[in-house]
Amino acid sequence: MPDTPDAVMAALRENDARPYGRTRTVTAEELVDAAEQFEDTAVRAMALLELMEAYEYDGERSKSPVVFARVLKLWDTDPDGFGDWARHQVLWRFKWVADALKDNPDVPLAAIRRWHTELRDRYRAAGHDLQPYYAQRYHLAAQTGIDVQDAYELWAARPRSELSDCHACETRARAEHFLAAGDDARALEVLAPVLDGRSGCEQEPYLSQATALLAQLRQGRLDEARSGHLTGYRYARGKAAMLDAVGLHIEFCALSGNEPRGLELLAENRDLFAVTGEPASRLAFLTGVEVLVGRLARAGHGELAVTGPAGTAWTVGSLLAHVRTEADALAARFDARNGTDAVGAARRARLAVEPPLAEPLALGVRAAAAPELSAAPAVAPAPRWTVEPEPEDFTALVLRARELEVLGHPDSDRLWQRVAERAGAADFVHPESAELGGPERLRAELAEQRAHEALQRDAYAEGKAGLLAAAELFEQAGLAGSALMCRTRTLIADLDEGDGGSPGGSAAAEHAEHAEHAEHADRADRADRGGRQADWPALDAALARAEELRAAGELTDDDYLIVLQTRAYAAHHDLVEALPEPAAEVAARFEAAVGAYRRTAVELGSERRAATSRQYTADAAARQGRMAEAEAELREALARLDAAELPWHTPRVLGLLGQVLLQSGEPGQAVEVFHRALAESVRWGDDSYPYAPTYMMLGHACLRVGDLGGAVRALSEAAARYDRNGAEAVEEAAQVRLQLADVLRDTGRAADAVAVLESVLLDASAARLDVRMLAQARLDLARGLAELEEYRDAAEEFLRLADAVAGWEDQETHTMVACEAALALARADRWDAAEAALARAREAHGKAPQVDQLAATLRELARLTMRARGAEGLAAALARLAEADEVGEAAERSGADYNSWYLRGGSHYERARSLAVAGRHEEALAEVERAIPEYEAGGERAESPRAESVRLAALIEGSDLGRTEAAVARLTAGIARCEAAGLPEAAEVLAELRERFAGE
Repeated sequence: MPDTPDAVMAALRENDARPYGRTRTVTAEELVDAAEQFEDTAVRAMALLELMEAYEYDGERSKSPVVFARVLKLWDTDPDGFGDWARHQVLWRFKWVADALKDNPDVPLAAIRRWHTELRDRYRAAGHDLQPYYAQRYHLAAQTGIDVQDAYELWAARPRSELSDCHACETRARAEHFLAAGDDARALEVLAPVLDGRSGCEQEPYLSQATALLAQLRQGRLDEARSGHLTGYRYARGKAAMLDAVGLHIEFCALSGNEPRGLELLAENRDLFAVTGEPASRLAFLTGVEVLVGRLARAGHGELAVTGPAGTAWTVGSLLAHVRTEADALAARFDARNGTDAVGAARRARLAVEPPLAEPLALGVRAAAAPELSAAPAVAPAPRWTVEPEPEDFTALVLRARELEVLGHPDSDRLWQRVAERAGAADFVHPESAELGGPERLRAELAEQRAHEALQRDAYAEGKAGLLAAAELFEQAGLAGSALMCRTRTLIADLDEGDGGSPGGSAAAEHAEHAEHAEHADRADRADRGGRQADWPALDAALARAEELRAAGELTDDDYLIVLQTRAYAAHHDLVEALPEPAAEVAARFEAAVGAYRRTAVELGSERRAATSRQYTADAAARQGRMAEAEAELREALARLDAAELPWHTPRVLGLLGQVLLQSGEPGQAVEVFHRALAESVRWGDDSYPYAPTYMMLGHACLRVGDLGGAVRALSEAAARYDRNGAEAVEEAAQVRLQLADVLRDTGRAADAVAVLESVLLDASAARLDVRMLAQARLDLARGLAELEEYRDAAEEFLRLADAVAGWEDQETHTMVACEAALALARADRWDAAEAALARAREAHGKAPQVDQLAATLRELARLTMRARGAEGLAAALARLAEADEVGEAAERSGADYNSWYLRGGSHYERARSLAVAGRHEEALAEVERAIPEYEAGGERAESPRAESVRLAALIEGSDLGRTEAAVARLTAGIARCEAAGLPEAAEVLAELRERFAGE
């Protein structure tokens, strides 16, 4: 325990630097006890005010009134013992106590009103305006529901005063008034200055971001809602003082179709269930949780395991019952205290809200919790097709399913599923019908459908075995042609097994495969990475057998076309694998197989299969750079499908056309085509459509046309779709998120980018990522954190990355990361750790020189040293700069490649700044004048740093040395040079400085 008043004050200052939380609060309590040893009003008051602040921001607000009573006793006894800051805080914290009393249902209404009167009288006696008093009256009215509008007008009509709540907090309170009245548009208009960064405080804009979320959804401002959730939740996560905001974020996830994300938030904030010191905030938090688990329970997920209060295993159902019971009781206590039902009614209204969106909002972050809750893709709205009616008669049902399957209609799968359900019933009796055929044929058809479903799941062995089983059943049914078709398809069923997932860079099979072969979708580029060669002797034998059966009338036209399509697929696969220089035999086989498939399809009147053949041709042409040919083929395929009235086959053709247009330098057309492809795929219910890579390519196209918002939306959706593909698409999802983070950072939304990258690295699946992708994600995260000035967290990420790359052969990366870690640690005021990181950078530099990076790091460390220590740090700063010079000289001696003019010029410039800060202005001027000719050696690219050196020289000359005429002359020459070099902004900076000196 500190044993002197000065020691207590020093400990209070140290505690004030700690983040809010249990450690700070406990320390504050101990320091109050320590201060009580002394009859020193100033020390005791400061300790009590520190404790009150700790309670305010650690979820213990209900304890504040007792502490403040002790402050007031000191104030009334010895007001002269309070300094100016403490005097102001006493008056300010009257409002904190008013809020604490209002938000505790155990405090009688009369006691709250007496406190309001006390606040009014104290403010009036101190000569302050009463706007804060009327604000507190409004806040109470808003909770009780009594005379709300009158109270609002009495408050809102008065001008702000010195003791008014901060502008951002008052703005949020006004917005909440309009939200309660159902006026979302007005509320968001009021909140604009906070949400756009013009107004803020300790907890703003984060509270306002949470407040605005549902209104933004309802108003269709989805990009703002996504961004507000990502950035706002990062701040609120785990903070007791943000309990109600965390509840709003959980509620937002539930009502935006992101229930898995909501469950992750629940798990991340488990400790908040133990926060009971702010009853009103706890009620808001519990209600947000209830919105989530209530929706899950109503959707039939009552037995799903979820996170709840520590010490118990929870399911959706049990947690719902728990939070509902407690929250109902808490709301009832407030209403009993207030004599109205306003709190309970507001809670019931919140629980009754329905999702405002028809489709889930893609957030861009990974949510691994409860993958069974994953929802359908969100795409541009499109009128859905008329669902094919289901015939009551079983024979008619089977015949219609067969007919739709030949057409490739999207409803064929649904009808076959219904056939399987009815045929599997205990009382099913196979009808006698020549058209239907015997039970053996039906069993074969259902086995074939099960094989299709397995192949769509990439269950290759299961799908292949299923096709072989279906072939045996077809043989038993006397359908040798169908049996051959199934066996032929096994020759390509596992052709790509074992390859990596498609990165979406090209889209051969995923756009070229017809719905008949949809199980091969989304495997386009796997052939690029070592897929097996097709078994052409077996394929040739299958074709020969098909010709025999066809001649004997035992093979249907459609089964024959499937045999030909299988050969076309195999030929395309082999061609792609052989690129960029396929052997003549491979190219000729491709032309022959695809040509035969197309000619036969045209002869037999199958436009859909002819269109598929054109997709093979177009994809092969595009991969070989023949974009015009590819585009022509695809547009012809679309025209023929439209003429044949087969619109459900257009999405895959459109998807490939969009990619061709993007690669042809037509991103605007590509955006339109991709949107149409996605809308049509939803319209026709094509669940096998490759949504993820198409959304990713749409994102790239949006980037190319400058639509950054569209790129964010598309890449967010792509990431969500890859997530739904499960473990096999983990790397693709991570790669898209890295791209998304780049776009977010480029749009100035660094906090959004950091949230996306954190979701990649914190997820358990990160361990399965490629080590270099993982390193890139961590590097991007570390730099993003540094951009947000979260330097300690940034340094931790840099150091983790340094450990990860330390063993890499290319030590250049290790040097770079260690340098950036040293700077982050210095900015976090952790100088010993920064020195250790710098030593690590020096060691890596010795193995793989990074001259410019290390020298730049040393220069920046010199600058940071002067900023932290002022003139006392000059010797250390100059030592850093001398080391930077030595790095350059060593590179010169060894013949290493580096930017000599920039290194030397930068050292002179930074040395001049350090000397100027230390008050050694003549030396500083001489040093910066040495920088100017060094920069001149760099030519045109050095004009900008040269102009900055001129600015610094003139500033030292005019401001510090009083030589304004010389400074003006220097600036005049510098302006002319900047204008000649095409640097208008630099010229303007110099001109403003010249004008300032000319007026002196």
